[in-house]
Amino acid sequence: MTQHPRDAPQFYLTAPSPCPYLTGREERKVFTHLVGDRAAELNDLLTHGGFRRSQSIAYRPACEACRSCISVRVIVDSFDPSRSMRRVAEENADIVGEMRVAVPTSEQYSVFRAYLDARHRDGGMADMTVLDYSMMVEDSHVETRIVEYRRRDVDTGVTGRSRGELIAVALTDVLSDGLSMVYSFFEPQAQDRSLGTFIILDHIARARRMGLAYVYLGYWVEGSRKMDYKARFRPQERLTAAGWTLVGRAATAEFNDAPPAIGIKARPR
Repeated sequence: MTQHPRDAPQFYLTAPSPCPYLTGREERKVFTHLVGDRAAELNDLLTHGGFRRSQSIAYRPACEACRSCISVRVIVDSFDPSRSMRRVAEENADIVGEMRVAVPTSEQYSVFRAYLDARHRDGGMADMTVLDYSMMVEDSHVETRIVEYRRRDVDTGVTGRSRGELIAVALTDVLSDGLSMVYSFFEPQAQDRSLGTFIILDHIARARRMGLAYVYLGYWVEGSRKMDYKARFRPQERLTAAGWTLVGRAATAEFNDAPPAIGIKARPR
């Protein structure tokens, strides 16, 4: 009889449920628990294999007749922002992002609640309470950070004491080779700022400063309008049956809003 080490991960398969991305399809997920001393190492390994983290669970799609969910990661050093992305960065120059220890606050939940009510009222997270939000942030056995985005105040960046209005938040894992964006949200009244795009751009700039190679965006689903924005951040790599595969420069089509980068400049070719 084969013996397994006590800390070897055990994987489980969910029952079929309606797909949230493609109408008329069903989804299943394979998942495992991220706990114990090796949680961070396992999260790294599984992320490289196309898994995503939600609290202390790592999961990936395991649909029987569909392979539309494709893991995407942006190549930080060669990222080349489009003209519209540079415009988004300029228009949000008054926003300051600060990476902090992942501690939930009532201020964050206020923005989170407004975001859900405005954009995901019928989604699976619509009924999340402040306690549910706290669990989403704190239930992590890996290196997780909160990035708070605030309007620049009079002495922001001078004394560090003044804190402007909180306008957006990102929950992010720090991996050995990149930043993995777990969840982000923003003040819905500021949707004209394209804050979704801004947050991703900021993570690309942060990863570069931290010496990390990638920003993991989760799953891109061709044909799903809510996931289209991820294809814009190129060059990127997509996980296929042959491994991580390079996809080159972004298409010229412009999109209105997606979830954003500060100090992003075109890389020399």
